[in-house]
Amino acid sequence: MPSTEDVPGRIRLYLVDGLELFRHGVIRLVEDEPDIEVVGQTGSAKVALGEIRALRPDVVLIDAQLPDGGGIDLCGDMRRDDPSIRGLVLASDNDPDVIAAAIHAGVAGYVLRRIEGSALLNGIRLIAAGHSLIDPAVVDSILQRIEAQRAALDVLADLTAQQRKIFLLISEGLTNREIGERLHLAEKTVKNHVTGLLARLGLRHRTQVALLGARLADAGRPEPGAPGTPRAFQAASEHSPPRRARAGA
Repeated sequence: MPSTEDVPGRIRLYLVDGLELFRHGVIRLVEDEPDIEVVGQTGSAKVALGEIRALRPDVVLIDAQLPDGGGIDLCGDMRRDDPSIRGLVLASDNDPDVIAAAIHAGVAGYVLRRIEGSALLNGIRLIAAGHSLIDPAVVDSILQRIEAQRAALDVLADLTAQQRKIFLLISEGLTNREIGERLHLAEKTVKNHVTGLLARLGLRHRTQVALLGARLADAGRPEPGAPGTPRAFQAASEHSPPRRARAGA
């Protein structure tokens, strides 16, 4: 059972995980550790926030996906209440979007569920001591995302400002006429820009442009307005949702 006494010098750990069996496993793992005590546990994000406020643990081990809410959101709420509480997120995979959300929420650590017990205990100690902890597999995923974003930006950097706008509008599925109306250009002028765009990218059809745009989006399109974001990406946030690309330049 979790400890209800505040033992000086011990790391006060709170568990938030949707799997009761996992929580009990961590409790058993910690029982023989003289420097760590579990002060509370739950499988509910709603219950957790209130108990964390009352118990004020040193470290909270949080399931990234809870039955009644996201563990990442819980970590953000917890940190806003008390920045001294350190969150260690436990995730099933190294999804780049979840990792980015966790970092934005201010988590101190992010590890995968396949972590060994001894490594988890050492991770809790590191987090409690003020350090950060990222699973090596997660680091690889982050680096791959950064490299993909850099490649995406390099592609757009080779285009003129007008070509970047047209690139994004083609990716949304707009025809030359619709692009002309959006940019206040004659349809023939748009066609000339599309021809130049295809040549610059080494493509033959506008459908290939749409496919390239989709790949760049999957690689991790930067948030509109973020530092280093091309103006064309910023403009894209003002456009309507993507539609199916139409053939024919």
